[in-house]
Parts: sequence; structure tokens; C-alpha cells
Amino acid sequence: MDEVEIPRNWNDCSYRECLSLAWIPCHGQLISRREQNDDSPKNAVIAEAQTTVAVKQLNLDDGKQGDTEFEVEVHMLTTLTHPNLVGYCAQGDQRMLVYEYMPFGSLDTHLFDLPFGKQPLDWNTRVKIALGVAEGLSYLHNVADPPIIYRDMKAANILLDEDFSPKLSDFGLAKIGPVGDKTHVSTRVMGTQGYCAPDYVVSGRLTMKSDMYSFGVLLLELITGRMVYDASRPRPERYLLTWAKPFMQDRNLLHMLADPALVGRYPLSALNQLATISVMCVQRQPHFRPIIDDVVIALKHIARSPQPARAPSRSHCQGGTRVGRY
Repeated sequence: MDEVEIPRNWNDCSYRECLSLAWIPCHGQLISRREQNDDSPKNAVIAEAQTTVAVKQLNLDDGKQGDTEFEVEVHMLTTLTHPNLVGYCAQGDQRMLVYEYMPFGSLDTHLFDLPFGKQPLDWNTRVKIALGVAEGLSYLHNVADPPIIYRDMKAANILLDEDFSPKLSDFGLAKIGPVGDKTHVSTRVMGTQGYCAPDYVVSGRLTMKSDMYSFGVLLLELITGRMVYDASRPRPERYLLTWAKPFMQDRNLLHMLADPALVGRYPLSALNQLATISVMCVQRQPHFRPIIDDVVIALKHIARSPQPARAPSRSHCQGGTRVGRY
């Protein structure tokens, strides 16, 4: 296939142009084209600017739902002038999104079941990621007009650049938030098990506080290094919130939530503060959850007290260095 040079400021391109991106050489290496039914992003470059991008082709075998999610994602990203959306293709039955390439992939690959030899995220990086995600959510809730409810907060949707700066991705489930005197948006319940707020699951009423619950779960994953649900664990430990509940109910036990992979390298007061934010966000009653701007302020305060490089403290260590999981 011939190379196609894509203008730097393009928004809508043809299927041929999108597909050709996956065949453009990057730094002497040929990047293989994505598989037909694989919707994971693949590397490519825009020839003119030598900008590395990720090409994601959506599988529309599921019918109308996949097409609807694609339309929602394009609409959200273009409406928000999202800096990570390079372009898209909607030609015939082909649906492609082209993003800025995030070299460190998604957050879940740095938190869960780490392969032997891979370094776990340190405390300062986890706080940085939490703050960045909160700031992104604050933009959706308070800057976007009309406001946006993300609805799909999870570790797999948080992408990381080479500095571990996070960016929200996958807006296929996002919804326009309530405006005027409306308090919620009624919609079919969608999202990922464990991240969805219980009030939303029961009523179908979506609010900004639904996002806050999901953020609290993500924050707990950052603190513990555990997945929201892990079927491979003993039954009492499969659901993260169930396992964490005894520790979250007693401030003196909050340190028990700490990921053993941190080997005690965290400020205990900052850990307690981060865990407290998570506790507030995952309250079952939505009116008890904080707003995102208050969380951003709190996280900025925590980030101003980073963990200095020093030997691990035994008093904070929860069982030594994790190899893969605990």
C-alpha cells in the first residue's frame, strides 16, 4: 500500500488514509497493521509531521451500539476540542479513531499483575496520576459547556505519556450532564462492573457524583495495587471494596490499604489523606460524595509533600516487595 501524507491539522479522513497510517515506517521500523477485529490502538505516524499516533478501529459486529458509541466519542472529542484526538474516519462501515500515541500505555498495565522485573509505580507517581485524572474530570464537569459525565472511569481508560502524565480516553459512554434545574440524566445503565455507582445502577439516574464514585474506586486501586474485581483471588478478597471496607472504616487501619510494592516508601499522613478522599468518594449516598474541584484542591495539597528518596521504613511495610500481586 502506498504511503499517504496526512495534513497536520486534519479532522476527517478517508478509510484509505486512516488505514495507510498503520503502514508508515517509524524510525526505521515497519509498524504492522492492526488485525481486522482488534480494537486496541496500534502505533503509526503522520508522515508530514513525523508525529506518532495510535490508530483504533472499532469492531461494529455488535451492530448499532458500536456505531452509536463511535458517534458519541467523535462528538465529545470534537466538541471539547480534545488535544489528543488527531482525526477520525467514518467511511461506509469503517470506524477509526486516531489519537496521540501514549508510549506508557494504560494505567492498569502498571498496577496489576506486574511481570517479573517490571518496576511498580512509586508513591509520587501515583499521586501525580491521581491529580492528573482529577484535573481531567474537573475539565469535563466544570469547564466543558455543557458539562460532560465521563461514565467510564477505569484504569484501562487512563493513558500515560513518557512522564506518566495521565489522559482520559474512550468517551464512547460519555453523556451530556444535567443543565438548568435538572438534577440528573436518565439513561440505560452502562459502565464497568465495580466502578459504577450503586445509586446509578439501581435508578439509572446519572449525575456528576456517579463519576466521583468511579474516581474513588480508581483512587483505591492506585493506593492498593489491587483490581476492582479479581476472580483469581480468594472469595472474600475478590471485590476490592469488600476487602478494603474494614480498613476504610477505621482511620487507624488506613495504612493497611497500602500496596506492598511501595515497601513503606510513602508519607503515612499523605497515605491517610489519599485513602480518606477515596472513602468520601465511594459513599453509597451520592450527596455525601465531594465535588471534583474539592478533590483537586486536596490532591494538590498532597502532591506538595512528595515522598523523598530514602530507605523503606519497616513500620510502614506491609509484607515486603510484591512480585506480580499480593
